[in-house]
Amino acid sequence: MSSTSVTEVQVREALAGFPDPETGRDAIEMNQLQDVRVDGSRVSIRFAVTTHSFPIWADVQQSLIDRIKQRLSQVDDVQVERAEHERPAPRAGEMGIPVRSVITVGSGKGGVGKSTVSTSLAFALNRMGAKVGILDADVYGPSVPHLTGTLDQAPRAQQGLPAVVDGVSVMSIGYLVPADQAVVWRGPLLHRSITQMLGQTQWGELDYLVIDMPPGTGDVALTLSQIIPTTGAVVVCTPQEVALLDAVKAISMFRTVNIPILGMVENMSGFLCPDCNKRYDIFGSGGARAKAMEMDVPFLGEIPINIGIRESGDNGSVASIVQDPVVAPYFEKLAYNLVRNIAMMAEKEPPQTQLPVLG
Repeated sequence: MSSTSVTEVQVREALAGFPDPETGRDAIEMNQLQDVRVDGSRVSIRFAVTTHSFPIWADVQQSLIDRIKQRLSQVDDVQVERAEHERPAPRAGEMGIPVRSVITVGSGKGGVGKSTVSTSLAFALNRMGAKVGILDADVYGPSVPHLTGTLDQAPRAQQGLPAVVDGVSVMSIGYLVPADQAVVWRGPLLHRSITQMLGQTQWGELDYLVIDMPPGTGDVALTLSQIIPTTGAVVVCTPQEVALLDAVKAISMFRTVNIPILGMVENMSGFLCPDCNKRYDIFGSGGARAKAMEMDVPFLGEIPINIGIRESGDNGSVASIVQDPVVAPYFEKLAYNLVRNIAMMAEKEPPQTQLPVLG
């Protein structure tokens, strides 16, 4: 063996303590390094992550490569193959929903495209390999059934079966209340309806449950904080000052109920004319990014004004947005930044409970 060769033991030692991107725990102790092959100064490994981390796999892969090269200077080439680490999702809350991360999406005011962002985020995460569900908890204006083309799913919903669109499980209060009937509920009834939708729906095992919240501040956020551990919140706003003022209130509300802020999204952030490629900042631009920096919260990305987004929402095909080459990159960036922020949170504060270790 030449002096430049490395051993499998050295490779495993170099990766000791490498954090699992989902939980922040030691991935080597959790048997996520499934294979190591050494050929002189060349190393190839197979590393397993749950589908929860598939959206940021490129980052995980590069971190593994960098770590091996930094700790083993004689290594010239590193190849990393992805595998799925199959382990059951933890049971969340008293209802025991099998979900790894619960994401609430809120806004300080209506009309900022919160539901479109919520559903598009869910479909983007799904397209990037994660198992996703979306709960439409906007009891005053449930629009997810229309956006996803599932208005006819009430009979399934009454049996606790979510609609399934392109692999995403969908449940909405809109399936349970007639479309032309206003919801006039006080706190206790809101609490009961949200609890029932969460606990009685047959979600299956999820990586992400995206919850579309009512606009403003109110009882639903308090209910969710009480009945299910929430990973964090995404706040949607538009660039103009009046929307930003309300977004600040939404951030304050989430912080009051101890839900971490995963980031802000600036929706309707400029219009790119398809005829002349000139950008028009109809509602201004950059306001949400500046406000996020001011409030020390992450900025997840911006979504432009786009005719295709509007048309897909109107005709119930929001799932197709993440296949549109013009706007899909914006939502993929949003999903990527969200998952990256969750991974950073997990690495900073790994959970204390022992997770099942599967080979």
